[in-house]
Amino acid sequence: MELTILATSDMHGYLMPTNYTERGLDLPFGTAKVATKLNEIRQNAVGPVVLIENGDFIQGSPLSYYVRKHRHQGAQAITKIINHLNYDVSVLGNHEFNYGIDYLQEVIASYHHPVLAANILNEAGEPAFGQPYVILEKASIKIAILGLVTQYIPHWEQPQIVENLTFASVIDTAKKYIPQLRKEADVVIVAYHGGFEKNLETGEPTEQLTGENEGYDLLQEVAGIDALVTGHQHRKIATKINGIPVIQPGFQGAFLGEITLKLDETKTIVDSKAKLYAMANEKIDEVIADELAELNEEVETWLDQPMGHVKGDMQICDANQARIVEHPYIEFINKVQMDASGVDISGTALFNNEGRGFNEVITMRDIITNYVYPNTLAVLDVTGAELKAALEQSADHFIFNHENIIFNPKYIVPKPQYYNYDMYEGIDYAIDLQQPVGQRIVTLNYHEKPIHATDRLEIVLNQYRAVGGGNYAMYGAEKIVREIKIDMAELIGEYLRKHPIIEATANHNFKFISKKPC
Repeated sequence: MELTILATSDMHGYLMPTNYTERGLDLPFGTAKVATKLNEIRQNAVGPVVLIENGDFIQGSPLSYYVRKHRHQGAQAITKIINHLNYDVSVLGNHEFNYGIDYLQEVIASYHHPVLAANILNEAGEPAFGQPYVILEKASIKIAILGLVTQYIPHWEQPQIVENLTFASVIDTAKKYIPQLRKEADVVIVAYHGGFEKNLETGEPTEQLTGENEGYDLLQEVAGIDALVTGHQHRKIATKINGIPVIQPGFQGAFLGEITLKLDETKTIVDSKAKLYAMANEKIDEVIADELAELNEEVETWLDQPMGHVKGDMQICDANQARIVEHPYIEFINKVQMDASGVDISGTALFNNEGRGFNEVITMRDIITNYVYPNTLAVLDVTGAELKAALEQSADHFIFNHENIIFNPKYIVPKPQYYNYDMYEGIDYAIDLQQPVGQRIVTLNYHEKPIHATDRLEIVLNQYRAVGGGNYAMYGAEKIVREIKIDMAELIGEYLRKHPIIEATANHNFKFISKKPC
């Protein structure tokens, strides 16, 4: 007999094949395309099929933002699509927490299938959301699915969201449950909203071993796993590790992951395969398209509303160059943060390479497709030494390649981390890439005077960075002195209402010393 395991992960609210940068797009991703492939595989399967949604579904796209902020139907406006596809289980992802616990609970209540998160515990030490695992029976095969979530969520989320929760080690949690599930089931699947911290072939670390991603060690330390579904890193993985089939199906619904297990008459696994299906050539599922037509048009109309005007050029033509030479868009975002917080030092990032900056007429579409996260802001009290350490960490994101300054490949592979390079306003600083890592900030001034290690400064950052997200250990929740609990899209809109015409300016307060030694 053949058991087919299908999985999606990190769809981030991209239900239709568009990123909303303009109307009428048909891009190679989206839940509506995944649905077409799912239906085909189910119809042609020679044995039972298990379908897993592996987290980060409700946040990430302009559509999901609109539903959270403006739709009176609430979460069901998008979770009904998941219900239409008849998933067997969902696993929570880290971005499921971005809109708060109340919305998350609403999402969970709206699903027609179990939600798993074995290692997120309440004050009583029990799973706080849904169940730790399920045991399904299909075609006389007992199939256990254990749901695990990256334990690193407290390093990203607002403290009040996670204050009564414990995020246990996924390895310790798996060691607790897997032996029990082995006794109760014929097949044991782990669905983990997390990725791999080490090279899949050599076992060499590919990132700081913080506990954010533990997929490699999970398979080394925990016996009894028959198949592993992963996510979070947005990687495209279909392979075997220690003979165990593993998948990670990208993001935005660009891929569908599949593991097939061949079982003999004793229900013992005798063979396995892992593969990914690309959605590029799939058609849109017409039922889902019809179901979303009204909502999608609402979103497009909302995105087209004008919010302000630019005097000058605020378009981004080269994302990498905009990180090296201060761009008017970056200066603008820092101005918004400074205005909202009342402090005069601000840091922000250009989150990805898809943002195009602002056109002459700024629409909500421009705001949402450039500032893609539902970040709020926090003001921190830091020392000069801590600020310099943060700048040094940012400086490590660039290196020389022959005569060119390029984004450091270690922050691109295995997962792009453009969002972890920050650019500051309100201070003047210079980055000398000729110096050793940790000693590259060669000028650091505030109000034309050098910043000393013991100086105390108030700075404004997005909440993710303020609590130390991106491995900025010099920051943290204990340094937050106040919060601005309005997300940045709204703050940008409010700023534009006060300043309907903005000038595209850049004062070039930071610079790279780019002359490479002979």
